[in-house]
Amino acid sequence: MKVLITGGAGYIGSTICSALKDHGHTPIILDSLVTGREEFTKGHIFYQADIADQDAVRQVFADHPDIAATIHCAALIVVPESVSRPYDYYRENVVKSMTFFHQLAELGYPRVVFSSSAAIYDVVPDFMVTEESPLKPNSPYSRTKVMMEMILEDFASAYGLKGIALRYFNPIGADPQMRSGMHIKAPSHILGKLVAVALGEEPVFNITGVDWPTRDGTGIRDYVHVWDLALAHVKAVEKFDQVIDAAAEPGTPYVVINLGTGQGVTVREMVTAFEKVYGQVIHKAEQPPRPGDVAGAYANADKAKKLLDWEAELSIEQGIADALQWSEIREQILDFSD
Repeated sequence: MKVLITGGAGYIGSTICSALKDHGHTPIILDSLVTGREEFTKGHIFYQADIADQDAVRQVFADHPDIAATIHCAALIVVPESVSRPYDYYRENVVKSMTFFHQLAELGYPRVVFSSSAAIYDVVPDFMVTEESPLKPNSPYSRTKVMMEMILEDFASAYGLKGIALRYFNPIGADPQMRSGMHIKAPSHILGKLVAVALGEEPVFNITGVDWPTRDGTGIRDYVHVWDLALAHVKAVEKFDQVIDAAAEPGTPYVVINLGTGQGVTVREMVTAFEKVYGQVIHKAEQPPRPGDVAGAYANADKAKKLLDWEAELSIEQGIADALQWSEIREQILDFSD
């Protein structure tokens, strides 16, 4: 089947494209390249345009009327940046997604798989969250994700869309075949920072927050390999109607599913695993939490197993090894000369 991937030139979107292609599907990329990389579009059908450019979106579907589903990954995603630039995040993530979702409904392409985030969850006593756990987004970024979910659910009720919101926990690693990986030069997430220290690009890894109510005082997360995440999207589009029929509320064809390993890992534990795979101890320092940081959460992923027949299979160590391997070849694939 043909599948449209917005943000398909980004880290997760490009990996989803590879997974779709490996499973016999045809990914079609729509990406403005504001943060995505043109190098990741090679070998795929690619339209360089904004999701809010209605003429461009109309052209995609005119060229490919047999698109079966849309995977919506396009978004700005950096938590600290969202705190300092909330206008950009609400405009790019919320306003443009609303325009895009409405156009999908008008054009008659109802199936939407939405890239949501576990950052929207409130902290719960044991840190493990189900899809029914309380929400408490603590940054403009995470609030945009809640709003996008609400819009998709309301549009599913009113305009005939059908939505599956996949709440990602913390993606790590790279495509195991090294076709794509983290492309941001200075990533803000933990594994990107660890790799930067290992490469000598940064002098020290800062453990931001050591007084959280976790087993060692550092934040707890659920680190899921990006390839596992990508395979969940393949399952979501292949089983789309089946999932909606099995789990959606009557009158609102909309389903939320967590994507994680089901294992909570603290920052200190992640650093220890990194040093084991890397083979060296890295320089570390303790710092206060960053704006928007929370103690964290990890997934109850039972719903993904039940509805998608999906569970994470690749280990944290594999994710670290793939990230390190990608860092060694990244500049052979991506042009950072600008």
